[in-house]
Amino acid sequence: MAPAVLVEKLKKSYGDVPAVKDVSFAIEPGEIFGLLGPNGAGKTTVIRCLCTLMTPDAGQLEINGVSVLDDPRTARQMLGYIAQEVALDKVLTGRELLELQAAIYHLPKAILKSRIAQMLDLLEIADIADKKTGSYSGGQQKRLDLAAGLLHQPSVLVLDEPTVGLDIESRTAVWRFLRQLRDEGTTILLTSHYLEEVDALAGRVAIIDKGEVISAGTPSDLKAQVGGDRITLRIREFTADPEAEQARSLLFDLPVVQEVIVNSAQGNSLNLVVDKEADALSAVQSALKGAGLPTFGISQSQPSLDDVYLAATGRTLMDAEVAAAGKRDLKKERKQSMR
Repeated sequence: MAPAVLVEKLKKSYGDVPAVKDVSFAIEPGEIFGLLGPNGAGKTTVIRCLCTLMTPDAGQLEINGVSVLDDPRTARQMLGYIAQEVALDKVLTGRELLELQAAIYHLPKAILKSRIAQMLDLLEIADIADKKTGSYSGGQQKRLDLAAGLLHQPSVLVLDEPTVGLDIESRTAVWRFLRQLRDEGTTILLTSHYLEEVDALAGRVAIIDKGEVISAGTPSDLKAQVGGDRITLRIREFTADPEAEQARSLLFDLPVVQEVIVNSAQGNSLNLVVDKEADALSAVQSALKGAGLPTFGISQSQPSLDDVYLAATGRTLMDAEVAAAGKRDLKKERKQSMR
């Protein structure tokens, strides 16, 4: 059986800037698959190429065995795509917007009314269907957007940051709905930079950084590969001074410490992989105290997907987000200065 989604050696550049360097993954039917990575990692470019909205420079893309490049019309009929930004005509009611969407998909009139009613009930927005969408909350707009993308009952649903900007209640409702779709056999590809979202929903995940897949597998397998528990440690506010090297060497030699990872984006942060069975926290604190290195902050936790990203790149997803935001702000300032 062909995978529901196949992406092979995908490449895409904007001028001289590579957005996607070499991305490959396959999604099985009825699976939720997550693309995790910071903004600017290439996630949106991947799904736009997959959804026929952008032509890649190289690579193979398939939906249920149908080539997206050779037969885009057939591929689109099997796809539902929900973009990150909700774009609704605010003068239309929710029902009118769905009727317009149904006309675009050429849904037969015989099933149009019942299909719209089904989607409204499924996403729990039937009570506001005849109100103008301009009066909807952010969560209600996202649910209507999902209803529009599902009207033609696609076998593959692609979502770009499906819960960005939503409150906890709306996010939970969307998660519950996506699990229901999966249980009914819909294949779901979602991009996100929310660690907890991918961890909670995805059966498998590919972590993307700078246009490349750096890790892939089930969330539990990826976290297990990192190994041990984690201790995040800050020793005052040093960057690359002797205290940093002293702490790194001291902790690396402790029997309970398996690995020391320096957070490249935060010079005063060390991440330790430690023995789960030992009282590692006490051992680390004692060693630092004995060496006269005062602790600014210390915490212990089980491995997370952020630890997977940190182990592969030397920075956390949050650090990558901040760095990307800084680059965007700098670019904006340069443009303004040139005017």
